[in-house]
Amino acid sequence: MMLYRLSTGDEVHRYKKSIVVTFEGKRKVISTSPFNGGYREDLNSVFNHDINPGAGMECKLKAPTYEEHMYLVAEELGLNPKKTAGISTAASMDNVSIKTERYRDITVTAIVTGGIEVNAGRVGDPTTLYENQGKFETIKAGTINIILVIDADLTPGAITRAVVTCTEAKTAAIQELLEGSKYSRGIATGSGTDGTIIVSNSKSKVKLTEAGKHTKLGELIGLAVKAAVKEALFFQTGLSPKLQHSVLRRTKRFRVNEDIIWDKYIDIVTEYEEILMKPQFIHNLHTIDTIDELVTLTSLYVHLLDQLDWELLSTREVTKEGEIILKRIIDIFNIDMKEPLLDNIKKKSIDDVVEVMIDKLIEVLAVISGKFCIKDKYLEG
Repeated sequence: MMLYRLSTGDEVHRYKKSIVVTFEGKRKVISTSPFNGGYREDLNSVFNHDINPGAGMECKLKAPTYEEHMYLVAEELGLNPKKTAGISTAASMDNVSIKTERYRDITVTAIVTGGIEVNAGRVGDPTTLYENQGKFETIKAGTINIILVIDADLTPGAITRAVVTCTEAKTAAIQELLEGSKYSRGIATGSGTDGTIIVSNSKSKVKLTEAGKHTKLGELIGLAVKAAVKEALFFQTGLSPKLQHSVLRRTKRFRVNEDIIWDKYIDIVTEYEEILMKPQFIHNLHTIDTIDELVTLTSLYVHLLDQLDWELLSTREVTKEGEIILKRIIDIFNIDMKEPLLDNIKKKSIDDVVEVMIDKLIEVLAVISGKFCIKDKYLEG
């Protein structure tokens, strides 16, 4: 079915688990497509395809290589494989976000699908995927795919520059959500398999030579892509500011989870008169998980660790302010922790400092969640 008609006259269709854009005239295209990728002026369509066979099922190629696989997908979609370019994802096409921005005679439309719960990464993270003679070991599920249609005639240099602006906008959207990498403790910048297709209308009377952040076109690209990426991520997995207002979400990239906090509780529970059963403990943990003060202080705490990683703050500065934050949390919840919090770690490596500070935060969360006598106003009900 036709999903959308663009200002260029091009049509956006959704069928066979794909989003297909058919061109009404000559277009310039630059893409990360495995076939007919790079810069082209001879294409008549582009597409985004959902490769996911279903929940819990492994994504499998229809051919020995990804390029051949996508060629076959184009044929199945009724497109001329020699005149189209495509990208794939494990995100559902039903969760597509389409956002349009306009200024005078320039119109920019971002058509985005996305999901990074499994495959979010930060550029420079350690990897295990290696290309050997055109073949890869695995294809991870989780991708942000962007088709960006610009109703203006861009020079080859300008459309290439638009790729940079588009990518920056995608990364800005993810970082504004503070979604963590699944491969390091860093904030994600994208997924490991993101794809981009940018289409410029060669027939437009508007001729543009630049698409950087100082230009109006760059602004429109930024606005459309950021909004569409955020909405697509929300549609696919619920990722949103509200979801991220959570202690467990903010600390997930540091490998903090329910089981780790429970294990810490069991280690220290001898200090208390009564041991909670795990279901009650987890209930308490989730009760405090979204409390404003705790989310705020936890966010500040882990951002100190980010700045330590980036060498913007020293170990001394981070541990000093980190201890102040932990004491504030302890005071808010009126818990008894008499041992020194962050003493004697100032000479350790950055990794060791982060490990100790996260372990101490886990201990504080375990003590709060494990209070056997639940009288605190935050834990009532």
